[in-house]
Amino acid sequence: MLLLLFLVHIAKKTNLAHANILKLRADGVACNDINDSRTLFDIIWGCLATVFACTWVAVHQNVPPPDLGWLSLQLRKLKMMLFTVIAPELVVCLAARQFFDARYIAKEFDVPKTHAFFCCMGGFITEDGHPTADFRRLPEFIPAIRSIKEADITDKSKGDALSKGLAITQGLWFTVQCLARFHQGLPVTEIEVATLAFAVVSISIRLFWWSKPLDVQQPIVVAGPPSSSGSQVPAANTKRSPSLKDELRGATLWDYPDYLASSSTSVPMFYSIRLGTAGPTSLNIWVLAVEFIVGASFGAVHCLVWNATFPTIAEMRMWRLSSSFVAAYPLFLGGFFVLGGFLARKLPSTWENLPFNVTKTIFLGGVPVYILCRLFLIVLSFTTLRALPTGALVDVDWSVYIPHL
Repeated sequence: MLLLLFLVHIAKKTNLAHANILKLRADGVACNDINDSRTLFDIIWGCLATVFACTWVAVHQNVPPPDLGWLSLQLRKLKMMLFTVIAPELVVCLAARQFFDARYIAKEFDVPKTHAFFCCMGGFITEDGHPTADFRRLPEFIPAIRSIKEADITDKSKGDALSKGLAITQGLWFTVQCLARFHQGLPVTEIEVATLAFAVVSISIRLFWWSKPLDVQQPIVVAGPPSSSGSQVPAANTKRSPSLKDELRGATLWDYPDYLASSSTSVPMFYSIRLGTAGPTSLNIWVLAVEFIVGASFGAVHCLVWNATFPTIAEMRMWRLSSSFVAAYPLFLGGFFVLGGFLARKLPSTWENLPFNVTKTIFLGGVPVYILCRLFLIVLSFTTLRALPTGALVDVDWSVYIPHL
């Protein structure tokens, strides 16, 4: 992401003459020229289609609870889409957690990565209908999981390498269009910059979830030893589906305190197998690093239109403050987390948890402000469409990049 910003900066500095020529072209363009201009509808439609692909299509859900109707499944996916729109880095964090967990499980138990992803997403269940998504009990089911053919798992997926590759290409194409507008000195609207941020995040999500089956609705039953049977658990102990509050806690703190796989029929939306002390602690560090970097990059993309023309001064200030906070907040948390880890090793044992508790407090305290800033950016992306500069309706001159006589 930093490389992308650097290239934009260099392109603007080293192509001033070319950009000025194109600016003259933009100022004098006749907006009724269908070959040289675009309409407001074209801008909105292109952005909404890309955001839909980045949120609705890109998200690979965990296996839902059994016997859900079509409407319930769509509402569940809509909830996940809203999470992605408000805080896309949370979905990146889930994708990164499942990627690193699956890679560790595949290496530790010698199973294909597709099987490991299926474990993380609650795809394997016991004969009495409970997910095997508990790392402490997972070894009991590994022999049965190994016996499952990979084709049987991929057959349940609603997407293959071609469809996932085309989806990534769509995000890359939108990114190329925005970079071309920056290079040619053409204005980029706020809604396009917001969409560009989603496209960048979507690419990272798809790469992490490349081996994860898409939209699986029915799990695979695996047999385990008699001691692992969940039939010993009374039906009265079966856990209810996590509430919105529980899902928020699971998405932000990676913790579902009331969830027990052995007495549930599915896994929560943001669930991944908790490696606990069995897995290396470096996995959590890698996941946090991904979340902080992607979150900061998401906000930094919004800063690309820092000097753009806004309809009012108030809207300009709101955009600058919101994009700055969204970009700086993850970096601040990352720095404080590293500092807390350093101090935890220096403080007495009775105080070693203090830095992490302070970091958690700062994190939870900043979440409402972060959500408010994200909502401001979403609203401003649409309100600023009422007063676009003339150059915003000028299309990219692709002949500049195509060799011709």
